[in-house]
Amino acid sequence: MTDLEVAKTVTLKHISEIAETFGVNKDHIEMYGKYKAKLPLAYIDKAKTEQSNLILVSAISPTPAGEGKTTMSIGLSEGLNRLGKKTTVVLREPSLGPVFGIKGGATGGGYSQVLPMEDINLHFTGDFSAIEKAHNLLAAIIDNNIQSKTNSLQIDPRTISWKRVVDLNDRALRRVIVGLGGTTSGVPRETGFDITAASEIMAILCLAENLTDLKNRLGNIFIGYTFDKQPIYARDLKAQGAMTALLKDAIKPNLVQTIEGNPAIIHGGPFANIAQGTNTVIATLMGMSHSEYTVTEAGFGFDLGAEKFFDIKCQSAGLKPKAVVLTTTIRALKYHGGADLKALTEPNLGALEKGMPNLEKHLENIAKFNVAPVIAINQFTSDTEAEIELIKDFADSKGIKVALANVWGKGGEGALELAQHVIDVVKSNTSNFKPLYDWKSPVTDKIATISTEIYGAQHVDYTSKAKAHLRKIKNLKLEYLPVCIAKTQKSLSDNPKLLGRPKDFIITVREIEIASGAGFLIPITGDIMRMPGLPAHPASEGIDINDVGEITGLF
Repeated sequence: MTDLEVAKTVTLKHISEIAETFGVNKDHIEMYGKYKAKLPLAYIDKAKTEQSNLILVSAISPTPAGEGKTTMSIGLSEGLNRLGKKTTVVLREPSLGPVFGIKGGATGGGYSQVLPMEDINLHFTGDFSAIEKAHNLLAAIIDNNIQSKTNSLQIDPRTISWKRVVDLNDRALRRVIVGLGGTTSGVPRETGFDITAASEIMAILCLAENLTDLKNRLGNIFIGYTFDKQPIYARDLKAQGAMTALLKDAIKPNLVQTIEGNPAIIHGGPFANIAQGTNTVIATLMGMSHSEYTVTEAGFGFDLGAEKFFDIKCQSAGLKPKAVVLTTTIRALKYHGGADLKALTEPNLGALEKGMPNLEKHLENIAKFNVAPVIAINQFTSDTEAEIELIKDFADSKGIKVALANVWGKGGEGALELAQHVIDVVKSNTSNFKPLYDWKSPVTDKIATISTEIYGAQHVDYTSKAKAHLRKIKNLKLEYLPVCIAKTQKSLSDNPKLLGRPKDFIITVREIEIASGAGFLIPITGDIMRMPGLPAHPASEGIDINDVGEITGLF
């Protein structure tokens, strides 16, 4: 059965029942129909979060289809609940870009899903729309100020870094001209669109801890310069109040349920190759306030989402994860061992063995943060016993716990061994989280540390444009900010064609964007773009709806 067909076999509990199970009075939730609700921020209890065990689910370098981190996260949470540990899974919201593009939705799969999957994968509770509107409001205010003769801040249009956003993959919008049509239609200038998941507003929402923090961060957004070289921020345009008003509901985390009727929180949705790749701090703290175990995930491979989760989110919010579950698939390891993408379901021990260094590198990276790993083999029907044993033997040789997890086919039942390993790791108290670098280090040192230690690069090169941006960052006194490197997810390097565990390569930083509201800098490497395009045959071609409103084709 398809994911959607499996979902339709489940009788959903009313969201008020899920709220009571989670620990929130049903009269205090804000319902969006029968099966979705917003949680009040007052239910975050910082003292209780200290008692919760935070588990991060990450992955090895993925194939284009992904390796099932979300499915694994949901399955693990179901398994922990089956073992008597009150557990909440906390995930990101899906973007319509992948939903209609190549990867599909982000609600898990098979018998490890969050529901209602159609609603979550489409408009959900309107958070993305609110982020989009807040972002584009600021863009409109900027252009209005340039046009104004009485309220102008004398912004130099050539220096404006703030683009517009839309939550779709639309390559035609990467670079556009606005202000055409004469003197009453604005000042012509070149700008562009990013996807909403790459918006700084998304990053800000995911790091803010309350409405006041959100408004302050929005006010700190860097816009550009005046004609006399003075920096301009959103607060100079008096934009932060209206932007925060648009986000007053979006800041509240969303409560839904797993396929086995356990609470799930879904909130925020930045990508990990172009942003920080994790759900909101608020959602994580909410989960930890009401759960013995809180399972969350970070996008793409450990080199992207997990590194940013640890170095940005954990440092910002004071979080200390107790374990990392490294989602591993035999097909991905064969891919990194040189097997053709179309032949990954065929037995190939040789390619699997050649791909093992990729797994080894990610395990080494986890150790750099002093957090204990558990390998989760996400089982596919094409996996052979010999292939599974090869990974298990490797894990045993390293003294690392490993479990075969059939979470797609069996849900929580298929994750019991994995869940027990996680419990054992937490009980062993072997994790003592430490970040990779000090935020106060020079920007180039921070980039070099990530590039050499996590990616395995030999050194880092900077284009002349990136060097100019380093000087600008220094002049703005923003060197103390952490770095959120934009890099391909297909390789440990910045070259998507370098598979496996590449060595002695050079990372090239093309430019560095300033996200002073979010509180980090974005070095952009390789050909990474913040507005993806659709594939030749996008997933949208298979999505349909019938006369009674039943959707088909979502996955």
